[in-house]
Amino acid sequence: MSGNTNGRVFWAGNEIIAEAALRAGCNFYGGYPITPSSEIAAHLSLRLPQVGGAFIQMEDEIAAMGAVIGAALGGAKALTATSGPGFSLKQENIGYAVMSETPCVIVNVQRGGPSTGLPTAPAQSDIMQARWGTHGDHSIICLTPLYPREVYSETVRAFHLSEMYRTPVIIMIDEIIGHTTESFAVPSDSELAPIQPRSWYEKHAAQNSWRPFHDFYQGKHIHITGLSHTQKGFATTQPEVVHASLMHLVNKIEDDQPKIELNEEYMLDDAEIAVVSFGSPGRAARAAIDQARKQGIKVGSFRLLTFWPFPTARVRKLVDDVKAVIVPEMNMGMLRGEVERAAMRRDVQLVGVNRMGGVPIEPQEILDAIMEVKRGL
Repeated sequence: MSGNTNGRVFWAGNEIIAEAALRAGCNFYGGYPITPSSEIAAHLSLRLPQVGGAFIQMEDEIAAMGAVIGAALGGAKALTATSGPGFSLKQENIGYAVMSETPCVIVNVQRGGPSTGLPTAPAQSDIMQARWGTHGDHSIICLTPLYPREVYSETVRAFHLSEMYRTPVIIMIDEIIGHTTESFAVPSDSELAPIQPRSWYEKHAAQNSWRPFHDFYQGKHIHITGLSHTQKGFATTQPEVVHASLMHLVNKIEDDQPKIELNEEYMLDDAEIAVVSFGSPGRAARAAIDQARKQGIKVGSFRLLTFWPFPTARVRKLVDDVKAVIVPEMNMGMLRGEVERAAMRRDVQLVGVNRMGGVPIEPQEILDAIMEVKRGL
């Protein structure tokens, strides 16, 4: 549990998120303990006071999200972390943060559900909740890193994106990633997204704010509401203004998707079969592909680091370039559905490798699917 910002470290995924948040300038954490995310809170309860930040444990996840919003509106770089049931409780306040354009970062270390489900076991079944969990029309940014160095850099990028686009940014990992301890080299400043104070974003991200871009305590009049509002922040029911404000919430993210989108491609240049994944199954996919390549099978991997906004155009082109797509995921097929929607083809062979029950997808399961698909080509 160290504050090193260079050299090699040996941290679990949840520790990585905590340390990367500090690197990004996080100075407030509001949360409530829940397995398997609790180490993030535990780590920051020690580290934030050491760097002049504030840590508070609230009475529940609803209050924790409210505390994060309040701190962020006061100028803090604010973070909270949770898992499935807590993520559900946060949704109303996440919607408030979207409507009020409050920058903050939310980590969901996914576990099995529904309800209490499997508190200590992994799943990937919250990914649709990240996009559609709040009511109303808006867009969202959701990052899905896998490897330790990615978890670090994507946490820093999450803070940058939240400030740049004046929106909550969600980091979705799972219990495996959160509790796996590995050695990695901490990225240098030049390898990370910009780490800037709020004042920098007030100047450079003003176009991404519907209402005036000011924090509390700056001596300026500020109107903040969860109601639909004018560009001065006053509540309104005028249809044309409401429509324009909601289009702003969507377009400020969707129009900049090329700047936000990030993914990993592996051996796709000559691939006949593509394995599309996010999070933990990406490791198994890479191992399965290496084994399949040794047998002369042309298969490659496409792994999402940015799940929302979904890389529709890139996935569509990918599907056009291959004969079959395999989608391993620890749910009933949430990513597979998005791939099918993006493909706009009904003739492509789309195969899911789905695993629930709190255990990871093994490389052999993906390799078996590759071999079966290959036999049918």
